[in-house]
Amino acid sequence: MRKKIVIIGGGIAGISAGIFGQKKDFDTEIYEMHTIPGGQCTAWDRKGYRFDYCLHWLVGTRGGSFHKIWKETDVLNSNVKVMNQEIHSKIVDEEGNELIIYTSIDRWEKYLVELAPEDEKEINKMCRDMRKFSKMDQFENPPELRTILDYAGMVIKILPAIRIIGKFGKKTCKQYFDTFNFKSPAINVLIKSFYGEADFSALAFLMMLTWFDQNNAGYLMGGSMPLIRRMTDKYKSLGGKLLTGKKVEKIIVENNKACGISLSDGTIINADYVISAADGHSTIFKLLEGKYLSKKINEAYNTWPLFTPLVQVSFGINKALKWDYPVVSYLSKNIKVGRTSLDHGYSIMNYSFDPSMSPEGKSTIILRFESPWELWQNLTGESYTNEKKQMEADALSLLEKKFPEVKGHVEVIDIATPRTDVDYTGVWKGAYEGFLPTGKNILETLKTTIPGLKRFYMCGQWLFPGGGLPPSAQSGKWVIDLITKKKS
Repeated sequence: MRKKIVIIGGGIAGISAGIFGQKKDFDTEIYEMHTIPGGQCTAWDRKGYRFDYCLHWLVGTRGGSFHKIWKETDVLNSNVKVMNQEIHSKIVDEEGNELIIYTSIDRWEKYLVELAPEDEKEINKMCRDMRKFSKMDQFENPPELRTILDYAGMVIKILPAIRIIGKFGKKTCKQYFDTFNFKSPAINVLIKSFYGEADFSALAFLMMLTWFDQNNAGYLMGGSMPLIRRMTDKYKSLGGKLLTGKKVEKIIVENNKACGISLSDGTIINADYVISAADGHSTIFKLLEGKYLSKKINEAYNTWPLFTPLVQVSFGINKALKWDYPVVSYLSKNIKVGRTSLDHGYSIMNYSFDPSMSPEGKSTIILRFESPWELWQNLTGESYTNEKKQMEADALSLLEKKFPEVKGHVEVIDIATPRTDVDYTGVWKGAYEGFLPTGKNILETLKTTIPGLKRFYMCGQWLFPGGGLPPSAQSGKWVIDLITKKKS
Protein backbone atom coordinates (compact mmCIF):
# COMPACT_ATOMS: atom_id res chain seq x y z
CA MET A 1 0.00 0.00 0.00
CA ARG A 2 1.08 3.57 -0.69
CA LYS A 3 2.21 5.39 2.43
CA LYS A 4 0.44 8.64 3.32
CA ILE A 5 2.28 11.90 4.02
CA VAL A 6 0.51 14.89 5.53
CA ILE A 7 2.21 18.21 4.80
CA ILE A 8 1.52 21.30 6.91
CA GLY A 9 1.81 24.49 4.87
CA GLY A 10 1.19 25.17 1.19
CA GLY A 11 4.08 27.50 0.51
CA ILE A 12 7.05 26.80 -1.76
CA ALA A 13 8.54 24.19 0.59
CA GLY A 14 5.26 22.37 1.17
CA ILE A 15 4.27 22.18 -2.48
CA SER A 16 7.80 21.08 -3.40
CA ALA A 17 7.59 18.28 -0.84
CA GLY A 18 4.21 17.35 -2.27
CA ILE A 19 5.49 17.20 -5.85
CA PHE A 20 8.48 15.04 -4.99
CA GLY A 21 6.35 12.91 -2.66
CA GLN A 22 3.92 12.14 -5.46
CA LYS A 23 6.82 11.34 -7.77
CA LYS A 24 8.13 8.86 -5.20
CA ASP A 25 4.77 7.06 -5.09
CA PHE A 26 3.46 8.46 -1.79
CA ASP A 27 -0.06 9.73 -1.21
CA THR A 28 0.36 13.34 -0.08
CA GLU A 29 -2.07 15.88 1.32
CA ILE A 30 -1.18 19.53 1.91
CA TYR A 31 -3.06 21.55 4.56
CA GLU A 32 -2.77 25.33 4.14
CA MET A 33 -4.20 27.84 6.64
CA HIS A 34 -4.74 30.58 4.02
CA THR A 35 -7.40 30.39 1.31
CA ILE A 36 -4.69 30.29 -1.37
CA PRO A 37 -1.32 28.51 -1.57
CA GLY A 38 2.03 30.29 -1.73
CA GLY A 39 2.87 31.46 1.78
CA GLN A 40 5.49 34.19 1.53
CA CYS A 41 5.53 33.75 -2.26
CA THR A 42 2.41 35.77 -2.94
CA ALA A 43 0.87 38.63 -4.86
CA TRP A 44 -2.60 40.15 -5.10
CA ASP A 45 -4.66 42.11 -7.63
CA ARG A 46 -6.29 45.46 -6.99
CA LYS A 47 -8.33 47.17 -9.74
CA GLY A 48 -6.22 45.67 -12.50
CA TYR A 49 -2.88 46.27 -10.76
CA ARG A 50 -0.82 43.41 -9.37
CA PHE A 51 1.15 43.95 -6.18
CA ASP A 52 3.90 41.36 -5.67
CA TYR A 53 5.14 40.75 -2.14
CA CYS A 54 7.94 38.35 -2.96
CA LEU A 55 9.69 37.89 -6.28
CA HIS A 56 12.39 40.37 -7.28
CA TRP A 57 14.92 37.80 -8.50
CA LEU A 58 15.36 34.04 -8.18
CA VAL A 59 18.61 32.13 -7.76
CA GLY A 60 18.87 29.19 -10.16
CA THR A 61 17.30 30.61 -13.30
CA ARG A 62 20.22 29.43 -15.45
CA GLY A 63 21.97 26.47 -13.84
CA GLY A 64 23.06 24.61 -10.72
CA SER A 65 21.23 22.49 -8.16
CA PHE A 66 18.47 25.04 -7.60
CA HIS A 67 17.85 25.17 -11.35
CA LYS A 68 17.14 21.44 -11.35
CA ILE A 69 14.56 21.93 -8.60
CA TRP A 70 12.83 24.70 -10.55
CA LYS A 71 12.66 22.54 -13.67
CA GLU A 72 11.26 19.53 -11.82
CA THR A 73 8.59 21.61 -10.03
CA ASP A 74 7.61 23.51 -13.22
CA VAL A 75 8.68 26.86 -11.81
CA LEU A 76 10.79 27.05 -14.95
CA ASN A 77 9.60 25.65 -18.25
CA SER A 78 9.77 26.53 -21.93
CA ASN A 79 6.95 29.06 -21.58
CA VAL A 80 8.51 31.06 -18.73
CA LYS A 81 10.38 34.18 -19.75
CA VAL A 82 13.35 35.10 -17.57
CA MET A 83 14.61 38.68 -17.52
CA ASN A 84 18.19 39.42 -16.47
CA GLN A 85 18.40 43.05 -15.43
CA GLU A 86 21.53 45.05 -16.28
CA ILE A 87 21.20 47.05 -13.08
CA HIS A 88 20.53 45.58 -9.66
CA SER A 89 19.71 48.89 -7.98
CA LYS A 90 20.75 52.46 -7.39
CA ILE A 91 21.62 53.74 -3.92
CA VAL A 92 21.12 57.40 -2.98
CA ASP A 93 22.25 59.00 0.29
CA GLU A 94 20.82 62.05 2.05
CA GLU A 95 23.15 64.43 0.22
CA GLY A 96 22.09 63.09 -3.16
CA ASN A 97 25.26 61.07 -3.83
CA GLU A 98 24.46 58.08 -6.04
CA LEU A 99 25.95 54.63 -6.47
CA ILE A 100 24.77 52.14 -9.10
CA ILE A 101 25.09 48.39 -8.55
CA TYR A 102 25.39 46.62 -11.90
CA THR A 103 24.63 42.92 -12.21
CA SER A 104 27.78 42.36 -14.28
CA ILE A 105 30.87 42.31 -12.09
CA ASP A 106 33.03 43.53 -15.01
CA ARG A 107 30.72 46.45 -15.67
CA TRP A 108 30.41 47.31 -12.00
CA GLU A 109 34.18 47.21 -11.59
CA LYS A 110 34.66 49.57 -14.55
CA TYR A 111 31.96 51.92 -13.23
CA LEU A 112 33.46 52.01 -9.72
CA VAL A 113 36.95 52.71 -11.05
CA GLU A 114 35.59 55.58 -13.15
CA LEU A 115 33.73 56.87 -10.10
CA ALA A 116 36.71 56.55 -7.76
CA PRO A 117 40.03 56.12 -9.65
CA GLU A 118 41.87 56.64 -6.39
CA ASP A 119 40.40 53.32 -5.17
CA GLU A 120 41.18 51.28 -8.28
CA LYS A 121 43.42 48.78 -6.49
CA GLU A 122 40.88 48.12 -3.74
CA ILE A 123 37.98 47.91 -6.19
CA ASN A 124 39.86 45.36 -8.31
CA LYS A 125 40.53 43.24 -5.23
CA MET A 126 36.87 43.26 -4.14
CA CYS A 127 35.70 42.23 -7.61
CA ARG A 128 38.32 39.47 -7.77
CA ASP A 129 36.88 38.11 -4.52
CA MET A 130 33.43 37.97 -6.10
CA ARG A 131 34.64 36.15 -9.20
CA LYS A 132 36.17 33.40 -7.06
CA PHE A 133 32.67 32.22 -6.15
CA SER A 134 31.74 31.61 -9.79
CA LYS A 135 31.80 27.78 -9.53
CA MET A 136 30.23 27.54 -6.11
CA ASP A 137 26.94 25.65 -5.92
CA GLN A 138 24.75 23.99 -3.33
CA PHE A 139 24.73 20.31 -2.40
CA GLU A 140 22.01 18.39 -4.23
CA ASN A 141 21.54 15.84 -1.44
CA PRO A 142 20.57 16.32 2.23
CA PRO A 143 23.46 16.02 4.72
CA GLU A 144 22.35 12.56 5.82
CA LEU A 145 22.67 11.16 2.28
CA ARG A 146 25.92 12.79 1.16
CA THR A 147 28.91 10.69 0.21
CA ILE A 148 32.63 11.34 0.24
CA LEU A 149 32.37 12.02 -3.49
CA ASP A 150 29.75 14.73 -2.84
CA TYR A 151 32.08 16.51 -0.43
CA ALA A 152 35.08 16.07 -2.70
CA GLY A 153 33.17 17.59 -5.58
CA MET A 154 32.16 20.55 -3.44
CA VAL A 155 35.76 21.14 -2.33
CA ILE A 156 36.78 21.35 -5.98
CA LYS A 157 34.03 23.89 -6.68
CA ILE A 158 34.89 26.15 -3.74
CA LEU A 159 38.68 25.80 -4.07
CA PRO A 160 39.16 29.24 -5.72
CA ALA A 161 37.21 30.87 -2.88
CA ILE A 162 38.42 28.72 -0.01
CA ARG A 163 40.79 31.39 1.34
CA ILE A 164 37.98 33.95 1.36
CA ILE A 165 35.60 31.52 3.05
CA GLY A 166 38.21 30.76 5.68
CA LYS A 167 38.94 34.43 6.30
CA PHE A 168 35.45 35.93 6.04
CA GLY A 169 33.14 32.95 6.57
CA LYS A 170 32.15 34.30 9.98
CA LYS A 171 32.54 38.00 9.24
CA THR A 172 29.95 40.66 8.51
CA CYS A 173 29.86 42.91 5.46
CA LYS A 174 31.11 45.77 7.59
CA GLN A 175 34.08 43.72 8.76
CA TYR A 176 34.78 42.74 5.17
CA PHE A 177 34.67 46.32 3.86
CA ASP A 178 36.84 47.47 6.78
CA THR A 179 39.71 45.42 5.34
CA PHE A 180 39.82 47.80 2.37
CA ASN A 181 41.20 51.28 2.32
CA PHE A 182 38.56 53.00 0.23
CA LYS A 183 39.26 56.71 -0.08
CA SER A 184 36.23 57.79 -2.13
CA PRO A 185 33.47 59.25 0.07
CA ALA A 186 30.82 57.83 -2.28
CA ILE A 187 32.07 54.26 -1.95
CA ASN A 188 32.77 54.54 1.76
CA VAL A 189 29.48 56.13 2.74
CA LEU A 190 27.16 54.32 0.38
CA ILE A 191 28.54 50.76 0.43
CA LYS A 192 29.29 50.71 4.14
CA SER A 193 26.00 52.33 5.10
CA PHE A 194 23.91 50.08 2.90
CA TYR A 195 25.51 46.77 3.86
CA GLY A 196 27.30 47.62 7.06
CA GLU A 197 24.66 48.61 9.58
CA ALA A 198 23.11 45.17 9.97
CA ASP A 199 25.02 42.05 10.99
CA PHE A 200 24.77 40.86 7.37
CA SER A 201 27.14 38.13 6.22
CA ALA A 202 30.07 39.04 3.98
CA LEU A 203 29.74 35.74 2.12
CA ALA A 204 26.06 36.41 1.37
CA PHE A 205 27.01 39.73 -0.24
CA LEU A 206 29.81 38.22 -2.34
CA MET A 207 27.75 35.27 -3.54
CA MET A 208 24.75 37.43 -4.44
CA LEU A 209 26.70 39.50 -6.96
CA THR A 210 28.22 36.32 -8.41
CA TRP A 211 24.77 34.84 -9.11
CA PHE A 212 23.74 38.00 -10.94
CA ASP A 213 26.98 38.08 -12.91
CA GLN A 214 26.25 34.55 -14.18
CA ASN A 215 22.69 35.46 -15.20
CA ASN A 216 21.65 32.90 -12.61
CA ALA A 217 19.42 35.20 -10.56
CA GLY A 218 16.90 36.44 -13.09
CA TYR A 219 13.38 37.74 -12.70
CA LEU A 220 10.51 35.48 -13.79
CA MET A 221 8.08 37.54 -15.82
CA GLY A 222 4.69 37.57 -14.16
CA GLY A 223 6.19 37.35 -10.69
CA SER A 224 5.00 35.28 -7.74
CA MET A 225 1.41 34.59 -8.70
CA PRO A 226 1.97 32.52 -11.87
CA LEU A 227 5.01 30.88 -10.24
CA ILE A 228 2.96 29.39 -7.43
CA ARG A 229 0.17 28.47 -9.86
CA ARG A 230 2.60 26.46 -11.97
CA MET A 231 3.83 24.58 -8.91
CA THR A 232 0.30 23.96 -7.67
CA ASP A 233 -0.86 22.72 -11.07
CA LYS A 234 2.15 20.41 -11.25
CA TYR A 235 1.35 19.00 -7.82
CA LYS A 236 -2.31 18.40 -8.62
CA SER A 237 -1.46 16.84 -11.99
CA LEU A 238 0.55 14.21 -10.10
CA GLY A 239 -2.48 13.34 -7.97
CA GLY A 240 -1.66 15.45 -4.93
CA LYS A 241 -4.41 16.84 -2.70
CA LEU A 242 -4.30 20.51 -1.62
CA LEU A 243 -6.73 21.73 1.04
CA THR A 244 -6.83 25.47 1.77
CA GLY A 245 -8.45 27.33 4.65
CA LYS A 246 -7.40 24.46 6.94
CA LYS A 247 -5.44 25.49 10.01
CA VAL A 248 -3.48 22.83 11.86
CA GLU A 249 -3.69 23.12 15.65
CA LYS A 250 -1.56 20.16 16.71
CA ILE A 251 0.71 17.42 15.47
CA ILE A 252 -0.50 14.12 16.91
CA VAL A 253 2.29 12.07 18.47
CA GLU A 254 2.05 8.56 19.88
CA ASN A 255 5.03 6.73 21.38
CA ASN A 256 7.30 9.48 20.03
CA LYS A 257 6.05 8.92 16.49
CA ALA A 258 4.18 11.54 14.49
CA CYS A 259 1.00 9.89 13.26
CA GLY A 260 -1.25 12.71 12.13
CA ILE A 261 -2.58 16.22 12.68
CA SER A 262 -5.52 17.89 14.35
CA LEU A 263 -7.26 20.79 12.57
CA SER A 264 -8.83 23.84 14.18
CA ASP A 265 -12.31 22.43 13.50
CA GLY A 266 -11.45 19.29 15.43
CA THR A 267 -10.87 17.05 12.41
CA ILE A 268 -8.21 14.39 12.90
CA ILE A 269 -6.08 13.44 9.88
CA ASN A 270 -4.05 10.26 10.22
CA ALA A 271 -0.78 9.77 8.37
CA ASP A 272 2.26 7.55 8.12
CA TYR A 273 4.55 10.59 8.04
CA VAL A 274 4.12 14.27 8.92
CA ILE A 275 6.08 17.06 7.28
CA SER A 276 5.85 20.62 8.56
CA ALA A 277 6.58 23.26 5.95
CA ALA A 278 4.90 25.84 8.17
CA ASP A 279 6.51 28.50 10.35
CA GLY A 280 9.38 26.94 12.26
CA HIS A 281 8.71 28.55 15.63
CA SER A 282 5.00 27.68 15.54
CA THR A 283 5.79 24.11 14.55
CA ILE A 284 8.26 23.47 17.35
CA PHE A 285 6.75 25.47 20.20
CA LYS A 286 3.02 25.26 19.42
CA LEU A 287 2.16 22.31 17.20
CA LEU A 288 4.67 20.12 19.08
CA GLU A 289 4.21 22.03 22.36
CA GLY A 290 7.97 22.51 22.80
CA LYS A 291 8.38 18.86 23.78
CA TYR A 292 11.02 18.03 21.16
CA LEU A 293 14.04 20.30 21.21
CA SER A 294 17.76 20.17 20.63
CA LYS A 295 20.65 22.37 21.69
CA LYS A 296 20.90 23.70 18.13
CA ILE A 297 17.19 24.53 17.91
CA ASN A 298 17.32 26.40 21.22
CA GLU A 299 20.42 28.28 20.12
CA ALA A 300 18.84 29.31 16.83
CA TYR A 301 15.52 30.55 18.18
CA ASN A 302 17.09 32.21 21.23
CA THR A 303 20.17 33.86 19.69
CA TRP A 304 20.03 34.06 15.90
CA PRO A 305 18.74 37.47 14.76
CA LEU A 306 15.69 37.64 12.52
CA PHE A 307 14.92 39.61 9.40
CA THR A 308 13.20 42.82 10.44
CA PRO A 309 9.60 42.76 9.14
CA LEU A 310 8.59 44.89 6.18
CA VAL A 311 5.88 47.35 5.36
CA GLN A 312 4.96 47.36 1.68
CA VAL A 313 3.01 50.29 0.31
CA SER A 314 1.83 49.56 -3.22
CA PHE A 315 0.70 52.24 -5.65
CA GLY A 316 -1.33 51.88 -8.83
CA ILE A 317 -0.43 54.85 -11.04
CA ASN A 318 -2.66 55.67 -14.02
CA LYS A 319 0.32 56.87 -16.00
CA ALA A 320 3.15 55.03 -17.76
CA LEU A 321 6.41 55.65 -15.90
CA LYS A 322 9.72 54.41 -17.29
CA TRP A 323 12.78 54.61 -15.06
CA ASP A 324 16.39 53.69 -15.72
CA TYR A 325 16.63 51.72 -12.48
CA PRO A 326 14.24 48.95 -11.36
CA VAL A 327 14.95 49.70 -7.70
CA VAL A 328 16.19 52.85 -5.99
CA SER A 329 17.31 52.44 -2.36
CA TYR A 330 17.46 55.57 -0.26
CA LEU A 331 19.61 55.99 2.84
CA SER A 332 17.70 58.21 5.21
CA LYS A 333 17.55 59.69 8.68
CA ASN A 334 14.84 61.64 10.50
CA ILE A 335 12.06 60.41 8.20
CA LYS A 336 8.98 58.66 9.54
CA VAL A 337 6.11 56.84 7.87
CA GLY A 338 3.48 56.47 10.52
CA ARG A 339 5.25 55.35 13.69
CA THR A 340 8.15 53.79 11.81
CA SER A 341 11.47 55.65 11.57
CA LEU A 342 13.20 54.99 8.26
CA ASP A 343 16.68 55.06 9.77
CA HIS A 344 17.61 51.95 7.78
CA GLY A 345 16.40 53.52 4.57
CA TYR A 346 13.70 52.50 2.15
CA SER A 347 13.36 51.31 -1.44
CA ILE A 348 11.09 52.25 -4.32
CA MET A 349 10.56 49.71 -7.11
CA ASN A 350 9.00 50.36 -10.51
CA TYR A 351 7.56 47.24 -12.19
CA SER A 352 7.40 48.85 -15.63
CA PHE A 353 9.68 46.08 -16.94
CA ASP A 354 6.84 43.57 -16.37
CA PRO A 355 3.68 44.51 -18.28
CA SER A 356 1.59 41.96 -16.36
CA MET A 357 1.85 44.08 -13.20
CA SER A 358 -0.37 46.93 -14.43
CA PRO A 359 -2.88 47.75 -17.17
CA GLU A 360 -1.48 49.15 -20.40
CA GLY A 361 -0.44 52.78 -20.05
CA LYS A 362 -0.27 52.50 -16.24
CA SER A 363 2.39 51.64 -13.64
CA THR A 364 2.83 49.67 -10.44
CA ILE A 365 5.16 51.22 -7.87
CA ILE A 366 6.19 49.52 -4.61
CA LEU A 367 7.64 51.33 -1.58
CA ARG A 368 9.22 49.10 1.07
CA PHE A 369 10.87 49.67 4.42
CA GLU A 370 11.68 47.80 7.62
CA SER A 371 9.35 48.18 10.60
CA PRO A 372 10.12 46.39 13.90
CA TRP A 373 7.62 43.80 15.04
CA GLU A 374 7.39 45.50 18.43
CA LEU A 375 5.46 48.35 16.76
CA TRP A 376 2.81 45.94 15.50
CA GLN A 377 2.42 42.98 17.84
CA ASN A 378 -0.19 44.69 20.06
CA LEU A 379 -1.66 47.06 17.47
CA THR A 380 -5.27 46.10 16.73
CA GLY A 381 -8.68 47.51 15.93
CA GLU A 382 -9.04 51.25 15.45
CA SER A 383 -5.41 51.92 16.40
CA TYR A 384 -4.25 49.59 13.64
CA THR A 385 -6.61 51.18 11.11
CA ASN A 386 -5.47 54.67 12.02
CA GLU A 387 -1.82 53.66 11.72
CA LYS A 388 -2.41 52.35 8.21
CA LYS A 389 -4.17 55.58 7.24
CA GLN A 390 -1.25 57.65 8.55
CA MET A 391 1.23 55.43 6.73
CA GLU A 392 -0.73 55.80 3.51
CA ALA A 393 -0.57 59.61 3.74
CA ASP A 394 3.11 59.68 4.71
CA ALA A 395 4.16 57.15 2.07
CA LEU A 396 2.29 59.01 -0.67
CA SER A 397 3.95 62.27 0.37
CA LEU A 398 7.36 60.57 0.29
CA LEU A 399 6.74 59.07 -3.15
CA GLU A 400 5.55 62.40 -4.59
CA LYS A 401 8.59 64.14 -3.16
CA LYS A 402 10.98 61.72 -4.86
CA PHE A 403 8.96 61.38 -8.07
CA PRO A 404 6.74 64.47 -8.57
CA GLU A 405 5.40 63.05 -11.84
CA VAL A 406 3.12 60.65 -9.89
CA LYS A 407 1.18 63.49 -8.25
CA GLY A 408 -2.45 63.42 -9.27
CA HIS A 409 -2.10 59.99 -10.91
CA VAL A 410 -2.39 57.66 -7.92
CA GLU A 411 -5.37 55.40 -8.54
CA VAL A 412 -4.85 52.69 -5.90
CA ILE A 413 -2.95 52.48 -2.61
CA ASP A 414 -2.58 49.18 -0.76
CA ILE A 415 -0.64 48.61 2.48
CA ALA A 416 0.68 45.27 3.73
CA THR A 417 2.09 45.44 7.26
CA PRO A 418 4.00 42.95 9.41
CA ARG A 419 0.64 42.18 11.00
CA THR A 420 -0.72 41.30 7.55
CA ASP A 421 2.13 38.85 7.02
CA VAL A 422 1.67 37.20 10.41
CA ASP A 423 -2.12 36.92 10.05
CA TYR A 424 -1.98 35.27 6.63
CA THR A 425 1.14 33.10 6.93
CA GLY A 426 1.83 32.70 10.66
CA VAL A 427 5.47 33.74 10.18
CA TRP A 428 7.15 34.31 13.55
CA LYS A 429 7.48 37.99 14.46
CA GLY A 430 6.91 38.95 10.83
CA ALA A 431 10.40 37.73 9.87
CA TYR A 432 9.54 37.18 6.20
CA GLU A 433 12.75 35.25 5.41
CA GLY A 434 13.38 33.80 8.85
CA PHE A 435 16.86 34.03 10.33
CA LEU A 436 19.11 36.84 9.14
CA PRO A 437 22.32 35.46 7.54
CA THR A 438 25.05 36.81 9.80
CA GLY A 439 28.75 36.24 10.12
CA LYS A 440 28.05 33.75 12.91
CA ASN A 441 25.36 31.60 11.33
CA ILE A 442 25.78 31.82 7.54
CA LEU A 443 27.43 28.39 7.42
CA GLU A 444 24.94 26.83 9.86
CA THR A 445 21.73 24.88 9.16
CA LEU A 446 19.03 23.21 11.21
CA LYS A 447 18.22 19.57 10.58
CA THR A 448 15.06 18.38 8.88
CA THR A 449 14.55 15.94 11.75
CA ILE A 450 14.14 16.50 15.49
CA PRO A 451 15.82 14.26 18.09
CA GLY A 452 13.44 11.84 19.74
CA LEU A 453 10.59 12.24 17.26
CA LYS A 454 10.16 9.66 14.52
CA ARG A 455 8.29 9.96 11.22
CA PHE A 456 8.38 13.74 11.42
CA TYR A 457 10.32 16.14 9.19
CA MET A 458 10.63 19.88 8.71
CA CYS A 459 11.36 21.84 5.58
CA GLY A 460 11.30 25.49 4.57
CA GLN A 461 13.10 28.75 5.16
CA TRP A 462 13.60 28.34 8.91
CA LEU A 463 16.22 25.65 8.37
CA PHE A 464 18.62 28.03 6.61
CA PRO A 465 19.78 31.51 7.67
CA GLY A 466 18.81 33.78 4.82
CA GLY A 467 15.69 31.82 4.00
CA GLY A 468 14.38 32.42 0.51
CA LEU A 469 12.62 30.38 -2.14
CA PRO A 470 15.49 28.21 -3.50
CA PRO A 471 16.59 26.48 -0.26
CA SER A 472 12.94 26.17 0.79
CA ALA A 473 12.06 24.31 -2.39
CA GLN A 474 15.19 22.17 -2.16
CA SER A 475 14.43 21.22 1.44
CA GLY A 476 11.03 19.94 0.29
CA LYS A 477 12.84 17.48 -1.99
CA TRP A 478 15.30 16.60 0.75
CA VAL A 479 12.67 15.43 3.24
CA ILE A 480 11.13 13.16 0.60
CA ASP A 481 14.58 11.74 -0.17
CA LEU A 482 15.02 10.96 3.54
CA ILE A 483 11.58 9.40 3.91
CA THR A 484 12.18 7.27 0.81
CA LYS A 485 15.50 6.12 2.24
CA LYS A 486 13.89 5.20 5.59
CA LYS A 487 11.05 3.39 3.83
CA SER A 488 13.45 1.27 1.79
